[in-house]
Amino acid sequence: MATYITVDSLKVLFVPIFGVGHVNACISIAETLIDSGHDVWFTVNGFWSGKLTKYGVKEVLLDKSDSPMDADNMADAAKYMVTSGKIGGESALQKARSRGTTIELKMKYVQYLDEQLERLLPAIRPDVIVVDQFMTLPSVELSGIPCVWSWSAGPLVMLDDERAPPAASGLSATGDKRLWQEFRQIRRNGTADSWRVFNDWVVGRGCEPLPEYALKNPNNYLNIYGYPLELDYQDIRPLGRNFVRLDNLKRTEQYMTFTLPQELAAKPGKLVYFSLGSMGAADVINMRRLVAILAKSSHRFIVSKGPLHMDYTLADNMWGEASVPQIRVLPLVDLVLTHGGNNTVTETMFFGKPMIAMPLFGDQYDNAQRLEDKGFGLRLDAYKCSEEELLAAIESLLNDSAMTERLAEVSRRIQTDNSLAKLPKLIEDFVQNARKYISN
Repeated sequence: MATYITVDSLKVLFVPIFGVGHVNACISIAETLIDSGHDVWFTVNGFWSGKLTKYGVKEVLLDKSDSPMDADNMADAAKYMVTSGKIGGESALQKARSRGTTIELKMKYVQYLDEQLERLLPAIRPDVIVVDQFMTLPSVELSGIPCVWSWSAGPLVMLDDERAPPAASGLSATGDKRLWQEFRQIRRNGTADSWRVFNDWVVGRGCEPLPEYALKNPNNYLNIYGYPLELDYQDIRPLGRNFVRLDNLKRTEQYMTFTLPQELAAKPGKLVYFSLGSMGAADVINMRRLVAILAKSSHRFIVSKGPLHMDYTLADNMWGEASVPQIRVLPLVDLVLTHGGNNTVTETMFFGKPMIAMPLFGDQYDNAQRLEDKGFGLRLDAYKCSEEELLAAIESLLNDSAMTERLAEVSRRIQTDNSLAKLPKLIEDFVQNARKYISN
């Protein structure tokens, strides 16, 4: 049993990426801290302004930037993801070749954000900062304020370790390690120049050089991540004491309610939740293709239609809206069709439901492969799966009683352990005794 030092109320500043998944994961942490009496602040942009106060959060509105990462409406951000090719039919390997362009875009935004934080941190004076970003923020590192790095993406993203598959590859942990090396090398070749530019900037700001090809040094932080024990990679890649695994970063969403619409409740068949996340459904052409396939199923579907929801229609065996309260929907369904985003995967495991994962980018490839490898779901290609493949996969999982039983056991363990509830004490202890977690 861990022994933690308890402290009085802390002022906690969250600095999340403004994607829905990242902010939602941070909200889950914030809820536990607020319940423990801590004072929680979030940096927000125009899209999020006013949306977090209902949780008891104080918001700090950042100046507007011209980056696509700072879009004030989700439709524009989603369209950018499609037009840039990040969401599309290319393979994980093909996308890795062009990752340098993505780093350059993120670097410009991080430089803007760093400038904002350099001005704001002395005014806010937080006791601890919780960062959910992909790149180092020198203003945070140089502030001397204890920093917790929250990883709302899959655990392979945290650090590149030769004992595990490379992040965003979708390669199996039990697969050919020569493919791991090939993917790593292609990614490094595509990002070497961008990495050098970013590292030079970080050093120029007064920080230590970054590890080669890395965009952050996880050794400088307490790292927390949400991933069920049954899916994690610690069996092949143990982590240091400054990495703490939680089963999920799931919000309570006590303000949300959901009742299955009568027109769907009255129809026959099992109930399936279909969501490609806040961004994936922006490829309307592919959504129309998938909806047409699912229309031939004998089952019913709740569909999270995404920000371009007006651009396509659903079939008679479906009901959906631009966004649905996922936390309230998951307990009701028999199966989940997902893009494999980390929040959806971990929340679905919490409720013990099987998944068909159709990854689109990033850690989604890894999550999809891990689900299939561990026997908790199937992986399909969102762009290439045939009508026969998708409908057969649905029937297979709905009739897999052994998988259903295993998932029920996992769900019971996760809900009994309630690992997220331990987080406030952990952060309090870290603030008081950082050397217990960070050696340098």
